[in-house]
This record gives sequence, C-alpha cells and structure tokens, in this order.
Amino acid sequence: MKGRKLKNLTIDLGILIFAVIMLYPVLWLVFSSFKERTDIFKTATELFPRNWTFQNYIDGIKGIGGIPFWQFIFNSLKIAVIATIGAVISSTFISYGFARIHFKGKGFWFACMLVTMMLPTEIIMVPQYLWFSKLNWINTIRPMTIPSYFGQAFFIFMMVQFIQGIPVELDEAAKMDGSGRLGIFFRVILPLLKPSIATSAIFSFYWKWEELIGPTLYLTKPEKYTVSIALKQFLDSSSSSNWGAMFAMSCVSLLPVIIIFFIFQKYIVEGISTTGLKG
Repeated sequence: MKGRKLKNLTIDLGILIFAVIMLYPVLWLVFSSFKERTDIFKTATELFPRNWTFQNYIDGIKGIGGIPFWQFIFNSLKIAVIATIGAVISSTFISYGFARIHFKGKGFWFACMLVTMMLPTEIIMVPQYLWFSKLNWINTIRPMTIPSYFGQAFFIFMMVQFIQGIPVELDEAAKMDGSGRLGIFFRVILPLLKPSIATSAIFSFYWKWEELIGPTLYLTKPEKYTVSIALKQFLDSSSSSNWGAMFAMSCVSLLPVIIIFFIFQKYIVEGISTTGLKG
C-alpha cells in the first residue's frame, strides 16, 4: 500500500510540474499585460509586475485606426458562430448517410473525404482565392463561412465512428414504429449524437476564432478585421510596437474560448471517445 501511494504521489507531482510548465507562458502573458510598456521586456524574467497598471487595457480597447477592439471581437464572433452552425449541421447529416445508408461507391467517396484531411492549406489556398474572387466574395465573410455548410472532414469522420457505435437494433425498432430515414435520424441518432455534436461545435468555434490566414486573405477593410488580424496590427515593424496593448487584448480574446471550454469540457472527451451507447 505504501509503495502504491508513493507511486501515485510521484505521478501526481509529475503531472503538477508538467501543468505548471505548460501554463507558465499563459500566466506570463496575463501578468505582462499589467506591466508598464517599458518594463515588459526589461523584467521579462519576472512573473509579477513591479508597478501594476491598466493602461494597456485602456489603450487596447481603443482599438486601431479609430475602430474599437470590440468591433473586431464582434467580427470574429459572427464568423465563428455562422461557420460553426453550418459545419455542425452539414457534418451531422453527411455522417448519418455514410454510417447508416448503403449506396453505390460509399467507400470510395468516404476515402475521398478522408484524403481532404491530408491536404495542406497552402495547396488549395490559391485556387480557392481565385474561385472566390470570381464570385465577388472578397472582403466579405462568405469565404470563411459558406464552405462550412458543405461539411468538415474531421467532424464527419468523428461522427461516423460515433454513429457506428450505436446499435442498429434501435434503427430497426424505430422502423417497426413506422419511422423513415428522417424519423430514425431525428428520433434515434440525433439525441445520442449530442456529445459528438458538442465536440464538433467546440473545435469549429476554436479554429474559426483563432484563424489568421483566411481573414488576412479575404478581408481588406479595417472595420471587417477579426481579432487575429487586429492583434497583429499592434505590432509595427517600421515604428514602435505596442506590446502592452497587444498582450492585454490577447488576454481579452482568450476569454470566449476559455469560457466555452469550461462549460463544455465534459463533451470533449466523451465525443472523441466515440463509444456510442454505454452500459
């Protein structure tokens, strides 16, 4: 018993040390946002500020070019929410088709869908830009939202594995009650798919919130910039950079994702595990 307790204590201590190492950069960012601009890098080895100040937050909230930072947050939220809704709804229907409906060439199309997960973004970046340019979608949120309504390969794959873990007998029981394809989907599959749907929604929101390449390519007007672009604007290679304001607004931009994570964290493990029904 003593050996087991010592082993568990050692493991817990190791996990604690690893957690501190992983969280230290975030803690340094938070505390640096309360440092005076001249002290941020002078006291980089010190975690806590010598003189606490909220001026960085005041300067950061004022925004860039007369546009308040709240506008950038709203722009990011709009893109993330619209894209997440589309990705979750479309991926749910597509995954049900792959998991439960038998059709010619299903294996081939499923393999093609998986191949898209392996394509680097750089390969499709130029063709996508040319296509969206012909559609006059440049400087709009459409290139970052509408493609999400045609399914996301990772979410489809995850949901297919989850649905395959649901006993087919439940579908047959629903058929005996007179349910068709849609009836089975809405009455049987969808309620059991909630953990996977929640996980997909969380990941989709995270990815769209932190995306930089897409907004940089397609948004040219400052009033339509997202948080990721706005944070980059605080750094100017030709003049002095406002690191304090950037650190402060970086902390503010972390709040939505942190809140969502703590509210829905139980769904992440449950959704990825793809265990289907339990017990």
